[in-house]
Amino acid sequence: MSARVFLPIDAGALALGADDVAAALAAHARARGIALEIVRTGARGLYWLEPLLEVARPEGRIAYGPVSAADVPALFESGFLDGAAHPLRVGRPEEIPFLTRQTRLTFARCGIVDPASAADYEALGGWRGLTRALALGAAASIEEVVASGLRGRGGAGFPTGIKWRTAAAAQADRKYIVCNADEGDSGTFADRMIMEGDPFVLIEGMLIAGYAVGASKGYIYTRSEYPHAIAAMNRALAAARAGGFLGANIQGSGFSFDLEVRVGAGAYVCGEETALLDSLEGKRGVVRAKPPLPAIQGLFGRPTVINNVISLASVPTILAEGAKHYQGLGYGRSRGTMPIQLAGNIRYPGLFEAAFGVTLGELVNEIGGGTATGRPVRAVQVGGPLGAYFPPALFDTPFDYEAFAARDGLIGHGGVVVFDDTVDMAAQARFAMEFCAIESCGKCTPCRIGSTRGVEVITRIQQGVDVEKNLALVTDLCETMKFGSLCALGGFTPYPVISALTHFREDFTRATARQAAAE
Repeated sequence: MSARVFLPIDAGALALGADDVAAALAAHARARGIALEIVRTGARGLYWLEPLLEVARPEGRIAYGPVSAADVPALFESGFLDGAAHPLRVGRPEEIPFLTRQTRLTFARCGIVDPASAADYEALGGWRGLTRALALGAAASIEEVVASGLRGRGGAGFPTGIKWRTAAAAQADRKYIVCNADEGDSGTFADRMIMEGDPFVLIEGMLIAGYAVGASKGYIYTRSEYPHAIAAMNRALAAARAGGFLGANIQGSGFSFDLEVRVGAGAYVCGEETALLDSLEGKRGVVRAKPPLPAIQGLFGRPTVINNVISLASVPTILAEGAKHYQGLGYGRSRGTMPIQLAGNIRYPGLFEAAFGVTLGELVNEIGGGTATGRPVRAVQVGGPLGAYFPPALFDTPFDYEAFAARDGLIGHGGVVVFDDTVDMAAQARFAMEFCAIESCGKCTPCRIGSTRGVEVITRIQQGVDVEKNLALVTDLCETMKFGSLCALGGFTPYPVISALTHFREDFTRATARQAAAE
């Protein structure tokens, strides 16, 4: 008897015991004389079901989860290799409501493809985007990306195709493609999931970008906290090189391009593109003033396209299926899909890829199932540690760049962190200032000094010292940081602080109220 099962090698699944499950599966299969092939895939993003074990059946995969090593003997006894009933059986993954409601384009293969196999990637539709780009030509490939409406998925929302056009028009002896994989926002894991679960789609996206703008070298800049992603990317790069998809004269096209992974030391500010460039050059990561734009004068002074993992991983689909297909999805000026990451105090944490326009309330209450504690939702932070806090009164906000900006928020990298009614929003505001003070590169005064003063002022407010006067002071300080900081770290720190003040003011005046009651 032989069988094939799929088990994630994704870091989230590993943290929940996936390797122990794999070892138990192998041991019990040997003991029963079963030839069992265990394929380690990425995760589908249903983290409340991890480790999610899938069995290959003629009718499709059948999933069981969450599986622990202790569950393995009973699974074999029940006949799970035949898709038999068991308390952990969740059926066909595609029929799980959390997946059924999604529009998976960028993550279509994640959790399905073998991330170490270039052949498996090709069998599941990989390299079609690159093939079409090479047939269209460089200029037409850029215009396809422009027409798709793809905007930077790292948070800035700048049109990707316009950035490519700028770099393509710049004159230089060499150009670079840099992938910003320095995913540091709280509650975000989409970049990691792609690198661990479908690394070839990122490689293909960077190849298309390199061909389009005339670059011959690319770098994937990620953080040392992602060892599994680094290993997966390096395995995929070696396989792509062996298959003729990296190096000289790629697939006989005359186009030459190579890639390498560079690992940063975990500085949050190196997620800002110019600080990232300094780090890539071997310097301390410090924000550069703009202009010049990196697309004109970037890495080593040469024209450089810097895109986020998800931006680049979206490109193969756009080229393979055509700009109109991608552009036909979305809301307003936000076209295509966004991988939304649900985290924090939420019943169903995971990755939900959907077209722009789904409301915040749908994401939190319907898709995410509300809080894990069962208590009422009080606040949701969207956009990482620099994102605004939205109360349930704003849950009708569509997930869209402009809709969030109109309500003094930002969608950032798509992280959604949920808090129940036990959260102290004054403490959250203080944390935002403290985070900025710790992570500031120190180049500009509003960020370096403003964040430190912000911690001090909010601490006084929490202690009930001159509360109204200090509330006015912190508001004024936020204005200075927002408009005077050199980059988004200092410029966006006011978002969580001001939103907390606006929607949860009672948490800042609590100490004064207690004092008044005591008197």
